[in-house]
Amino acid sequence: MGNLYWVYLVLPFCFGLVLNTLSQENSDSDVYIVTLKQAPLSLSYQGFNNGSTSVRLNKLYKPRSHQRSSSYISRVHDSLLKKALKGEKYMKLYSYHYLINGFSVLITPQQADMLSRRQEVANVVLDFPVRTATTYTPQFLGLLKGVWPRDGGYETAGEGIVIGFIDTGIDPTHSSFADDVSDHKYPIPDHFSGICEVTRDFPSGSCNRKLVGARHFAASAITRGVFNSSQDYASPLDGNGHGTHTASVSAGNHGIPVMVAGNYFGNASGMAPRSHIAVYKALYKSFGGFAADVVAAIDQAAQDGVDIISLSITPNRRPPGIATFFNPIDMALLSAVKSGIFVVQAAGNTGPSPKSMSSFSPWIFTVGAASHDRVYSNSIVLGNNVTIPGVGLAPGTCSNEMYTLISAVHALSNETTLANDMYAGECQDPSNFDREFIQGNLLICSYSIRFVLGLSTVKQALQTAKNLSAAGVVFCMDPFVIGFQLNPTPLNMPGIIIPSTNDSKILLQYYNSSLERDGFTKKIVRFGAVASISGGLEANYSVSAPKVMYYSARGPDPEDGFLDNADIMKPNLVAPGNSIWAAWSTLGMESVEFQGESFAMMSGTSMAAPHIAGLAALIKQKFPHFSPAAIASALSTTASLYDKNGSPIMAQRAYTNPDLNQSPATPFDMGNGFVNASSALDPGLIFESTYEDYMSFLCGINGSIPIVFNHTGQNCQLYNSTVTAADLNLPSITIARLNRSQTVGRSLTNIAGNESYRVDWTAPFGVSMNVTPAHFFIAMGEKQVLNITFNAMTNDSTASFGRIGLVGNGGHNLNIPLSVIVKLY
Repeated sequence: MGNLYWVYLVLPFCFGLVLNTLSQENSDSDVYIVTLKQAPLSLSYQGFNNGSTSVRLNKLYKPRSHQRSSSYISRVHDSLLKKALKGEKYMKLYSYHYLINGFSVLITPQQADMLSRRQEVANVVLDFPVRTATTYTPQFLGLLKGVWPRDGGYETAGEGIVIGFIDTGIDPTHSSFADDVSDHKYPIPDHFSGICEVTRDFPSGSCNRKLVGARHFAASAITRGVFNSSQDYASPLDGNGHGTHTASVSAGNHGIPVMVAGNYFGNASGMAPRSHIAVYKALYKSFGGFAADVVAAIDQAAQDGVDIISLSITPNRRPPGIATFFNPIDMALLSAVKSGIFVVQAAGNTGPSPKSMSSFSPWIFTVGAASHDRVYSNSIVLGNNVTIPGVGLAPGTCSNEMYTLISAVHALSNETTLANDMYAGECQDPSNFDREFIQGNLLICSYSIRFVLGLSTVKQALQTAKNLSAAGVVFCMDPFVIGFQLNPTPLNMPGIIIPSTNDSKILLQYYNSSLERDGFTKKIVRFGAVASISGGLEANYSVSAPKVMYYSARGPDPEDGFLDNADIMKPNLVAPGNSIWAAWSTLGMESVEFQGESFAMMSGTSMAAPHIAGLAALIKQKFPHFSPAAIASALSTTASLYDKNGSPIMAQRAYTNPDLNQSPATPFDMGNGFVNASSALDPGLIFESTYEDYMSFLCGINGSIPIVFNHTGQNCQLYNSTVTAADLNLPSITIARLNRSQTVGRSLTNIAGNESYRVDWTAPFGVSMNVTPAHFFIAMGEKQVLNITFNAMTNDSTASFGRIGLVGNGGHNLNIPLSVIVKLY
């Protein structure tokens, strides 16, 4: 029955009831997977759809339509079952059409034996647990097939690497951070010397071989009198949820079941599931955080010996002073880089406007947010055959059955009026309603600005609907909620949230037009509108991805408070950041709708940065002596410029209707591109930069000498202060002001075998350029300098972009983005 339980969780609500009934009648039934001898439709994987696998068709078999072919094969499966089982009871769960030709079915062992004797059948096996990573981004990034298997699979991916998270803490009881989920025991990282604080909230035993360190930093907050001990916890315990989420994205254990609102959404895994975690809590639920506490956390992390620091935090405002780089956090991170620590930071969620970047310095690896190709959506079908899309991680109503719609404002009890409770339509209080109206019907509730502010909650509305025995809930968006982007929300009963105010109007117009009223009293005598809700538990993988999300902060990188442009490209690249399943603190309060859950789906550059921290751990594991700049180079130069369909990556350009306002992404949207995990582990050539290079760059900023000394204690006379940001050996080139002509150099080091390279380039608009040499041979361990000359052809203040491509005969390909902002001829 254990196998049946997992199946039940991912099926529609009423289908589960059928399964339960069937299993009670056949107590020895179980789920079997049956494979047929006939070949499947196709060979190449694209994504999952309704439990089967959707792929491109092979050349030998091209039916006129996927839908027709799959339905035909499904009928073949049904026919086989009827013939083989001769009228006995069974329940087919899925038909598999593409990767395998077969089906899964709930049957008895005797029936399984009958099927196995059929000549069409190749194999019949009892259903078994599978190891898959449906946090999903490990699969989308190719870790399962292209990265983890190289070094022992997920059982060793990231082992020995310590990632330090400066965030809101961690829930140490979460299974994503346990050290006993595998027979392969976690080693103790010898180079790490951190400790685990012990408090009443974070008792002895909270840390283990996986969670190797945990501290909290709140002195600045306590001094300011803003620390709330009942909510913020003077310990590493996560009262927010954010820190637990980001830590598990990077390094959460592999194969942890994602259960939310009683529904199963697959198994979660971090990017480097065998990496160790060290937590430095410096942000809190009630007030956020302060730079003093963050700097203390960075300092301690470096001292403890972490290999990577992940910061899903950004300053609230642009730092004042002669340069954005001279802020306490960035300067502390420069010291961390000096110690050999790779530093990752979220770009910020202030996009899509230009210069919205909140991570500034060249020694920090800045990550923007992109989508992946898994989306959850459901819909409501009205009685007039209009289908309206929506969101909601919810089961649907029973198929082929329509339910009466009734608005909350039309189901009030005799004691309730809108005059004495103007928010009654939000369904927050079951005592406001007459149960007889609502029982067995679909309750329409208003989703107002109060939900956005947390004054009303979906969870409470669902509880109201359950108390009143509603068949389901429909949330209509209040017209005053403009431009609000709603993420999928867990619903523990059939339901849907309609995020579009226009679609909400369509539903309400149908509802109101279907009401029948008494001609004299005008009272409603019949509710004529009916509808059914399709479930939102099954993921859809058909969308184009990745695309840069509207909220992801954009370049150009602001050099100072006057918004002068820096000669530094930001972000460095983009990674999955939208609709990310990951661990959640049971005390987490950041997302009201996931309160009390152990997993949550969150979006933001906060989710993108830890993806890169985890992938950096895999690079560090393979190349232990890589510098932070080398890791950054490997990630950057191998990034992809194309989505999964081979088209240029798009960037959303507007907060409202973002998918209707998009265009091809530029380097100011996505830096080098979308991370390519597999290629990053074999970059071929790398760009190296050192602490001395960064110091020379800082000393070259006009008026910076005393500031550099104040921050670092070092004298600029020790460094070459003629170095500009454009001269830094970065895997990108930005020239904020091209005055006629400028030549910059880039040095590359070969970490692979001997190889010959061809250099191609596309010049930014209004610029001519030349790269020398155009061809070169480079032996393993040797260096090659490229000289790139830019000549302005026009006077233009519009940013334009180009690329340099290095194509090696050994299979290595590197891309270097170019941007020129102002051209003076």
